[in-house]
Amino acid sequence: MRNYVIASATLAGLMLITCRNGQAADPDESARLKKLEEAVQALQKENAQLEQEVSDLKKETASAAAVPREAPTKKQVTHDGKTYVEAVPEKPSIYVVPRGAEIKLTLGGSIQVNFEDGDVSAFEGSFGLNKKADRFRIRRAKINLIGEFAENFDFKIEGNFGLSDGISSNRTDFAGNDIFVNWHRFPEAQIKVGQWKAPFGLEQLTPDESLFTIERSLPTGAITPERQIGAQLWGKPLTNVWPEEKDLLTYYVGIFNGNGRNITINDNNNFMAVGRLEVMPFKGKIFGQASSLKLGGDFLNSRDDKGTNISQTLNLLVNLDGSLTPYILPGADERTAWSVDAWLTVGPFDLIGEYLAEDVDGRTVAGHAPGFANFDPSGGYVQGSYFIIPKKLQAVVKWETLEPDQVNDDNIQSLTGGLNYYIHGDSIKLMLNYIHTWSDFRKAHPQFGDDDFNEVITRVQVTF
Repeated sequence: MRNYVIASATLAGLMLITCRNGQAADPDESARLKKLEEAVQALQKENAQLEQEVSDLKKETASAAAVPREAPTKKQVTHDGKTYVEAVPEKPSIYVVPRGAEIKLTLGGSIQVNFEDGDVSAFEGSFGLNKKADRFRIRRAKINLIGEFAENFDFKIEGNFGLSDGISSNRTDFAGNDIFVNWHRFPEAQIKVGQWKAPFGLEQLTPDESLFTIERSLPTGAITPERQIGAQLWGKPLTNVWPEEKDLLTYYVGIFNGNGRNITINDNNNFMAVGRLEVMPFKGKIFGQASSLKLGGDFLNSRDDKGTNISQTLNLLVNLDGSLTPYILPGADERTAWSVDAWLTVGPFDLIGEYLAEDVDGRTVAGHAPGFANFDPSGGYVQGSYFIIPKKLQAVVKWETLEPDQVNDDNIQSLTGGLNYYIHGDSIKLMLNYIHTWSDFRKAHPQFGDDDFNEVITRVQVTF
């Protein structure tokens, strides 16, 4: 193995020398030379590591030489009426290598298991006609492959055993999460195609495993488009012109089918347009603590046909008793949404806020009326958190509100208090949330029953 690494490094070095002694390279050739230089450095580092491993192995071998070896596994074999005992050879080691020309390939995933007690999912509008029973729940079970090629392409393919796309909502099945290819030759202008979360909403774009509360807020789930299939241009414009401030500005502009994830058809010939701009005006220290401030804004426009679900992950349609269900359009619409957000970090303290709004206007198509009145849902949340024990025990509190704007007094508000215990960062995390929810509609219409609800959720999370 060591000789192979040395030979590879030597060969790569000769290739670099030969290229440099030739005529001037074009930009693509220069990029490949840079990749080869990086590969040589990586091989040299690996060679040093292997030399150390060989040295350690020799020491271990010397120490184990005096230890009697166990006899190989044996089994009895009968042949022609006679019984023999023969040794069973040890099985060879199993290893996995990339099939293609990837320079990097990573296998990962996560598991999240919930226990939910009380008024389950009441903060999502699941009460009254849509009340749910106490339950254990496999919230997510994801597995993914992330890879990169020397030719400036990277990719991700991720599936989730906790989805219910295309089947009964009371069951889960394996379905695609993120499936995309990204060309990153220019950090200022990268091109991404496939399926992933459309760039809208800070809380929605925050990875599931990194959230400070067990579930996202109701306005985030009701208004953001979540995962979509499409193409996107994105980047950090200051990466090369101002490297030390490369995170100051990030932009995302994309077009998507607009009718959700894992769907093979578009609902019409129109596409959803989505854009996001992030600015980090400050990154440094306050009172000697690592601190930052990030601001963001989003825009969305889509023309949807009848039957499209415009609340991809949570509920938006107001039922007769004030509860909510997913909003499946009874007719064509045009919707425009926008949001603003801010995230302030000062050492162990984080303060996050976001406001989202949407206009859903009916469209007459081929003489068919939309079949619903225009409505303008809006909502937001404010969330604060603090590490009581640095990097171990975190307290969090969040207030959220959603106004579906379909009937009078249809506002739903929730207050969440929680604790997070980081056994090993986000890789092994325990979470506890208490959520108090109240419905203005049910308070104004007491004949429907309770107007305030309480739920306790616990979660075990493992990320690998």
